[in-house]
Amino acid sequence: MNIHEYQAKSLLKKFGVAVPDGGVAYTPDEALDVAKSLPGPVWVVKSQIHAGGRGAGRFKGGVSDEGGVRLAKSHDEVKDHAAAMLNQVLVTKQTGNDGKEVKRVYIEDGCEIARELYLSILLDRVTSRITVMASTEGGMDIEEVAEKTPEKIIKVAIDPVFGMEGFYARQIAFGLGLEGKQVGLTVKLLMAMYKAFTDLDASLVEVNPLVVTGDGDMIALDAKMNFDDNALYRHPEIAEMRDEDEED
Repeated sequence: MNIHEYQAKSLLKKFGVAVPDGGVAYTPDEALDVAKSLPGPVWVVKSQIHAGGRGAGRFKGGVSDEGGVRLAKSHDEVKDHAAAMLNQVLVTKQTGNDGKEVKRVYIEDGCEIARELYLSILLDRVTSRITVMASTEGGMDIEEVAEKTPEKIIKVAIDPVFGMEGFYARQIAFGLGLEGKQVGLTVKLLMAMYKAFTDLDASLVEVNPLVVTGDGDMIALDAKMNFDDNALYRHPEIAEMRDEDEED
């Protein structure tokens, strides 16, 4: 089972992962209300579907080449972007030609981006260990990075006896070329992601991109989480997210 970006961010935030402020909207007027509740002056309007590549995707019958993730520099632009996305079919590399209907959008504050990184925690079926994957190529499809530039992917298997220790996180940080306070922030981030992964019976926690801001902070600009269906009975909050999707 997977969930929408805004749902994944709400879960990760509870574990201490820094995410931009934002809110979900089902109508253009709701999108406008969310934008007015955020500082701005730049907002991001994001289609919420169960597929990646939304920014590079295209809407069926759309009169614009803009994809499913758009910047807005005014409240009116937020409302217009939401109106152009909602109830339309978005086609991405992962949806196939049929696409997926956008039934909700996520409005969040923009941020200044200095670097984009990739970070994920998953269960490696080959080693039967929880594994951290990281790359300097944030914002790109990790499968494409693995195919074209595999040397840019860092993989660290976590010893199940010790779990996520600081030295694992520092190894990842140094491999990404981070320094100064970013090393400490990476340790904190990976500890939070690992706890979310284990506590929630996740099969994947992915942040792509993880951005380093102009102020040197680190923020999960996008997030994806998948879960073991057989463990949902232990997590009613996640089961409710699934039920909400089925009602749409």
